[in-house]
Amino acid sequence: MPSKAIVIGAGIVGLATARALAENGFSVDVYERSAVASGASIRNFGMIWPIGQRSGIQYERAMRSKAIWKEICSEMGAWFEENGSLHLAQTEQEEQVMQEIAEKFSSERPIFWVDRDNLEKLSPAINKDTVRGGLWCRDEALIESRKIIRDLPVFLQERYPIQFYFQQPITGIIQGKVWVDNKAMEADLICICSGVDFSNFFPNEYLRNFSTCKLQMMRTVSQPNQWKLGPSICGGLSLAHYLSFEAAPSLPNLKEQLAEKYPDYLKYGIHVMACQNHLGELTIGDSHEYDLMAEPFNSASVHQLILNYLKQVVQLPDWRIQQTWSGYYAKLRNGQTEYFKEIEPGIWAINGFGGAGMTLSLGTVEELCQGMRP
Repeated sequence: MPSKAIVIGAGIVGLATARALAENGFSVDVYERSAVASGASIRNFGMIWPIGQRSGIQYERAMRSKAIWKEICSEMGAWFEENGSLHLAQTEQEEQVMQEIAEKFSSERPIFWVDRDNLEKLSPAINKDTVRGGLWCRDEALIESRKIIRDLPVFLQERYPIQFYFQQPITGIIQGKVWVDNKAMEADLICICSGVDFSNFFPNEYLRNFSTCKLQMMRTVSQPNQWKLGPSICGGLSLAHYLSFEAAPSLPNLKEQLAEKYPDYLKYGIHVMACQNHLGELTIGDSHEYDLMAEPFNSASVHQLILNYLKQVVQLPDWRIQQTWSGYYAKLRNGQTEYFKEIEPGIWAINGFGGAGMTLSLGTVEELCQGMRP
């Protein structure tokens, strides 16, 4: 009889863990408290974003995750678009940093500086009155996260010894057992993959290691006449957000300029991104507020700041917003991008991907779970 594993949470980390354990010989039961996944895994851009990952193991894991996503989407018949990314420079300093990044990464990534006159070959949205050029990378891809995360359980259950149990909240955990209401379920291995809800099981461990990040995002109506954005779009603010860009020697000077020019943006952790799904809708965001700043109330002024900045660099046929939302994810206080720890014998916590869950989970968990054998 195969060894039994229980995975708590059916978001992207739980799904990645269930897949990895099944491939390593476990029979897996996944318990999800909601009727469908409704947390951070569906409240994001759907970006697979290697450009944001530092060179070395993090970039390799991101590219492995992308390869797994591509394979899964192909088998499922799900939308997957390798559209790349385009960071747009408005100032000389932003241009300098982007050119430094292109030079630093040129030997390992498909990344290039594109001057203003050639940007229109990549996207029809560029505001040529304000944009000097852009950093173009071919690595990045898109999925529709709010759909595929809810479709993946069916796919995984058909192909692996995995069973899903929705609307089944876990009420207790000890070595070798979890409780669903008053019924004990036994397992050889238990993996807690529940994001911020990890605090419900081990609150002191969560508080020692994690901050809770709140983000605000929005989505436009479908753009008319099959208009296509092209690559996912970012501005200069994103250069100060992703750790990979620290490779640029001029970045500290740019950060000082951004802090002086955009104090409200830095206050709310805003860096501006936009991407387009298969329905023609644009997802736009986002802000990052931590712990005590993360009020449960969405701020119209934060949404307006995001839109104001995006309108500096791109022009859309239709700016009407059809949806806004907030999301919450767990971010490690030490700056790392994964938390893979045996809390008690046979009880593992897999967490801490922060805002890179869609980018890193599949590849990272596949690697980390290789040593887990029945």
